Amino acid sequence: MNNAKMWLVVKPTVGIPLFLGGVAVASFAVHVAVLSKTNWYEDYLIGAELGSGEGMAFFNSTDTDDTVKPASYATQLQSGAQELTVILPDGTTTKAVLAPDVIAASAPLSVAN
Repeated sequence: MNNAKMWLVVKPTVGIPLFLGGVAVASFAVHVAVLSKTNWYEDYLIGAELGSGEGMAFFNSTDTDDTVKPASYATQLQSGAQELTVILPDGTTTKAVLAPDVIAASAPLSVAN
């Protein structure tokens, strides 16, 4: 054990709960920061389509600022697939087509005996 002499200064009955409490507080702080900075979580909570912005209007009903734009949005294609458009931070966009019944590429499965 690399820091075995630490327990000569700090009792384990004090040090271990303090360490675990610090980990819990840090984890909670990270989760709060992530959830407060995303623009899709509110839509998820109220069951709206992700990226529609309805959740933001629901939670910030007094806020009339329209500068917040979704990071992605999905459109339904005629073939039944969905086209997902993702807006990157530099303003460029990329598209992905989600077709649940189509396997566009896959690696062969190998079974080792």
